Amino acid sequence: MAQEFSFDVVSDFDHQEMVNAVDQARREITTRYDFKNVPVEITLEQSSITLVSASEGQLRSIFDVLQSKVHRRGIDIKVLDAQKPEPAAKGNVRQVIKLRKGINDELARSLVKRIRGERPKVQVRIQGDQLRVASPKKDELQAVIKQLEDMDLQVPLQFTNYR
Repeated sequence: MAQEFSFDVVSDFDHQEMVNAVDQARREITTRYDFKNVPVEITLEQSSITLVSASEGQLRSIFDVLQSKVHRRGIDIKVLDAQKPEPAAKGNVRQVIKLRKGINDELARSLVKRIRGERPKVQVRIQGDQLRVASPKKDELQAVIKQLEDMDLQVPLQFTNYR
């Protein structure tokens, strides 16, 4: 019986590292001169980050600081899905940044179609918010990993559970 090799394709990040990145961004912003006497608020929820400031320019600066801290903590910045700034209370501006986690159905179907189009001997299955890629040859799996890395996607992909 032939042995079959497989791996999982996921889109995930370490939530504790995100907590650390938000905390570092909060600390840097409180010490910066250009944010002195300006109401700034960074709130991390389970699936989003909310930024509140006095103007859109300051909001962009806060977002830049947050991006740099997230990147330094080893999290791909594709995880951050910034929404449009909206007016908030007391003349402030609010921006919600959604955190991308998991591969949605539409993206999963398109990835399966692309992989099967180039590598017909590889089996790809959708399992919830991840993909399982299997093949009797390791070389085929390595080619699929290379193919997925070369794609310009809106979500970061990680490869786990090699067997």
